Amino acid sequence: MASEHITTGQGAGMLRLTVHLWSGLRRFADGQEAVEVEASTTGTMIAALKSTYPALTPALDAGVSVAVDGRIIAASLDEPLAPENEIYLMQRLRGG
Repeated sequence: MASEHITTGQGAGMLRLTVHLWSGLRRFADGQEAVEVEASTTGTMIAALKSTYPALTPALDAGVSVAVDGRIIAASLDEPLAPENEIYLMQRLRGG
């Protein structure tokens, strides 16, 4: 259930979020287009992704862009997230 609120145990206060993965990241998550993690901010989402999908860690550490409801979140790990948000994780675009 994508909108489940976790209220007990280690994940207290965490929300179940659906995170859509950019095509280049899917191979690190068993080819899945979208994954679910328990988190309440962009920072806790990144940590949960690393914990749940360790193969994503090098890509996440190299830098990713997070889009929430069509808005790119620039380097903020404290951005609050909610189950109703449309969240996309993309490899950071480089160039000039």
